[in-house]
Amino acid sequence: MSELNNAVPAIAKALSKRGYETLTPVQQAMLDPKLADADALVSAKTGSGKTVAFGMTMASTLLPDGAERFGRAGAPLALVIAPTRELALQVKREFEWLYEMTGAVIASCVGGMDIRTERRVLERGAHIVVGTPGRICDHIRRNALDMSEVRVAVLDEADEMLDLGFREDLEYILEQAPDDRRTLMFSATVPSGIAKLAKQYQRDAVRIEVASEEKQHADIEYRALMVAPSDRENAIVNVLRFYEAKNAIVFCSTRANVNHLTARLSNRNFSVVALSGELTQNERTHALQAMRDGRARVCIATDVAARGIDLPGLELVIHADLPTNPETLLHRSGRTGRAGNKGISAFIVPVNQRRKAERLLGGANVTPAWVRPPSAEEVIVRDQERLLADPVFAEEVREEEQDLVARLVESYGAEKLAAAFVNLHRNNNAAPEDLLEVFVDAPGRKPRERGNDRADFRGEAGESFPSTPRTPRGDFGPAIWLSLSVGRKQNAEPRWLIPMLCRNGNITKSGIGAIKMQQTETYVELSADVADTFLGAIGPNRMLERGVRVTVLDSVPDLTRQSEPRSFEKRSFEDRPPRREFNDGPREGGRDDRARDDWGKGKPRAKPAHAGDDARPAKSFDKPFRDKPARNDRPQGEKGYGEKSYGDKPYGEKAYGDKPAGERPFRDKPFKKDGKPAFKDGARPAKSPAGKGKPKKANGKDRWS
Repeated sequence: MSELNNAVPAIAKALSKRGYETLTPVQQAMLDPKLADADALVSAKTGSGKTVAFGMTMASTLLPDGAERFGRAGAPLALVIAPTRELALQVKREFEWLYEMTGAVIASCVGGMDIRTERRVLERGAHIVVGTPGRICDHIRRNALDMSEVRVAVLDEADEMLDLGFREDLEYILEQAPDDRRTLMFSATVPSGIAKLAKQYQRDAVRIEVASEEKQHADIEYRALMVAPSDRENAIVNVLRFYEAKNAIVFCSTRANVNHLTARLSNRNFSVVALSGELTQNERTHALQAMRDGRARVCIATDVAARGIDLPGLELVIHADLPTNPETLLHRSGRTGRAGNKGISAFIVPVNQRRKAERLLGGANVTPAWVRPPSAEEVIVRDQERLLADPVFAEEVREEEQDLVARLVESYGAEKLAAAFVNLHRNNNAAPEDLLEVFVDAPGRKPRERGNDRADFRGEAGESFPSTPRTPRGDFGPAIWLSLSVGRKQNAEPRWLIPMLCRNGNITKSGIGAIKMQQTETYVELSADVADTFLGAIGPNRMLERGVRVTVLDSVPDLTRQSEPRSFEKRSFEDRPPRREFNDGPREGGRDDRARDDWGKGKPRAKPAHAGDDARPAKSFDKPFRDKPARNDRPQGEKGYGEKSYGDKPYGEKAYGDKPAGERPFRDKPFKKDGKPAFKDGARPAKSPAGKGKPKKANGKDRWS
């Protein structure tokens, strides 16, 4: 390791103890003597060893003049900023073994942890502080983090921090640090925002771009698995069961999808943990630790785990939901194939999202193998191979177990013992799922070339599982005919009828033959081999989804007996009747066959008995009051239209019990007369019991309101 001659001796010893034999390109570039005290803007892809790279180059600034150990901890000498809590804690763990022989005190400041505990640690002193932007800003504003002694500031995954909206926090932190500090920025890409930030807060930064990283993830095998939209979760189960990876991570787009898939896989006997932004930091830390300890084998996560998370032995990455951009795709896939290990990145691609997947993969400069997911039969074959190769059969029987083994063989025999062992092995694993058949075409093929071949699914060692070719329609074989209670009138189409038949009948597309669509029903040819399976799956009611009823026909339907279409015979011009002129009168055979001179001379309408000669004729919809004489012409005492009766009292007067007419009972006093109160001596009567408060004394000048 000649490259370590430029590193601090204590750091070189830690790397040798860790087992480092060679350095990655970005690590070698950061040990260049020209970068001893210079600022740097480094672009390197995920999984390239950036954490160790800036950890080594920081040591020359923190331990000058050949010193191997730090002195007493006080104000921080170095500050490392990461976008997520998990990445910050991971950097801290890497620094703990990298600076083990230097006696460095390393503190973390991340959101979700107890801020009082972090403050006590900072008060006792630390050489290196690792944290997230928001929590570091909180400590600075509370005067808990002293930035006056900072010599090196590192921004890890700077592009991600800008995407998450931490630009203002980063500017605030860098402005609080001394101007003569050393600033190192590490980013997967260098967009305009990163370049502007580097120009503002770095001094003559050295631009480092690792050329060998242009080839994306050489140790990762990419596969795009075409599935039916309804089989997305079933395909994930089969992929996990087929590989049986030591560690696997499944990426979802939302927290709700994470919770749903976690519950689904947990019910299928998978040891699974969840990782999303809605969890507390303690829960997220325990989830990652369970993956590292081997207590969990599958992690369901959002893109919060897409950057910087290092899970040792991670062999499989499954994209349950397609990523939103090529950068996220590369960061997700970069969780596997790290440090020279091999890995697989599998994309679950529903057939209706294939074009989107092709655009994403093309933007990331990735060429996957377009295959179908492993079927249930392929998973079972793989289980049998693993069972036969299990190392338990190579172990010798221990002396204390010989008596028990002899008794088992004598009691049950070898065959029953083998069957019990197989059942025990199967019960510990989730059963594979049956998937709908999806035909995979090579990208870029024309539509007319598709449909007659299917790609094979190849395993880890390159073995292939040949698929059954499509059966030509002419050789469909024995079949039965079904009648579906839906047709053209209900907008029925084969593109949704076929998936519905496959889902409800538990069959594949190859078992469906000809489809003859009529106006109100549809005839479907079904292979005799799958007829019993189909009829048993739909049940005795013979009902499918959307209220479609299935009827089994005794024979081939007679498609020639169809209702003849309506004929619209075009008549010649000579056969048309002559055009009627307006003066010709009504048409012959019309509703009014009378002569033109008799139009409008019908029977006059009857007049009411009381109306004169000039009165208008009565109508059927006239109201009764129309037939009464006018109000002015009626005898005295007869009620006219619009008048109301209130007993024997005149209009507008109301009776209030025993009170005389004209009195107001709510005042308990008579009305005013001639503008003066009716009471004597100016004394105001008492209020009614409903009034509140004491009555006021009145004099002759008071006005009542």
